[in-house]
Amino acid sequence: MSDLRIRPARPGELKEIGELTLAAYSAERGLVEGVGYAAELLDAGRRAEQAELLVAEDGDGTLVGTVTIARPGTPFAELSREGELEFRMLGVLPSATGRGIGEALTRAVIDRARELDAARVVLCSLSTMLRAHRLYERLGFVRLPERDWEPHPGVDLIAYRLDL
Repeated sequence: MSDLRIRPARPGELKEIGELTLAAYSAERGLVEGVGYAAELLDAGRRAEQAELLVAEDGDGTLVGTVTIARPGTPFAELSREGELEFRMLGVLPSATGRGIGEALTRAVIDRARELDAARVVLCSLSTMLRAHRLYERLGFVRLPERDWEPHPGVDLIAYRLDL
């Protein structure tokens, strides 16, 4: 998308970013009842403080996507190890899907990993998020099954990696 800009989140946008993230996960059925993830998705302020929070902004200034980048050992890192960069909570505004926004955000993460001299980018995703899996695989990510995990009963997360 030529009119898309990826940039760090601004403090005045955090409420909107949280709502965007929740809307994206709700539309993709990425929420599992009773595990409290909706509150975490809404809390973009915490992500901005403890990780890197990027947004995708379209040509008219509308926020259309977001992603959280976590370094190993930080509060938002779930599966990354030394030398890896992890991303989480990739979300695209439901009305903006199909425009390449998820891909642009993923590529921004890869670029950030290269800037940090990371050897690998990792992520985990709900096993049911097949559209996201197709994107990751198209970009060269491969499954990392030894790091699949279940944060709550019935919530199956599968891991992917991209070696840089």
